[in-house]
Amino acid sequence: MTFEVWLSFALASAAVVLIPGPNIVLTINYALTSGKRTGWATVPGVVLGAFVAMTLSLAGAGAILATSAHLFTALKIAGALYLVWLAYKLWTSSAKGAVEEGEANMRSLRSIFAQSFLVSVLNPKGPIFYVAFVPQFVSVSAPIFEQFALLIATFLFVAFLNSLMWLFFATSLRERLSKPSAMRIVNRTGATCLSLAAVLTASATRV
Repeated sequence: MTFEVWLSFALASAAVVLIPGPNIVLTINYALTSGKRTGWATVPGVVLGAFVAMTLSLAGAGAILATSAHLFTALKIAGALYLVWLAYKLWTSSAKGAVEEGEANMRSLRSIFAQSFLVSVLNPKGPIFYVAFVPQFVSVSAPIFEQFALLIATFLFVAFLNSLMWLFFATSLRERLSKPSAMRIVNRTGATCLSLAAVLTASATRV
């Protein structure tokens, strides 16, 4: 793989992940309400979820989802329902204002990690996108495995940097949104975004 091809893939990946998705909504919300440490817990979930989805997709699961209407429908319904559940929890959560960084315990951090991981894995468009997107940058005249490994690592690194960007941006706004009334707006805005993501997920098509 030439440097030019790799750079093109990196830039294309940056353009793809730049638009905030449901995972970024979770990162922003947790960073605003509970601080950088809690927001950090979403970052490995995003990256690991993308890794699992990309690996399974390029191993053939994406192609199966692209051809099986029943499997695709089952995945998108599961993803939509999970987003609706997260939106409900966010909408009904108590607005206490921004809490201290140290208040997030390991149990809550594991739960936040699991949430972001599942949101990433249950995105029905992910596998099909990866199957359609990644192979465009692969040369059949070179070892395929090494190229896939490099492209996956590049995409994950770009997704990691994107999550960090939104995390630090949200953290910088914490002091301005420290009142319970502001936190209520943050929670309900996040819940609305997750609900819209659920609608988009439920209406996703294989084409």
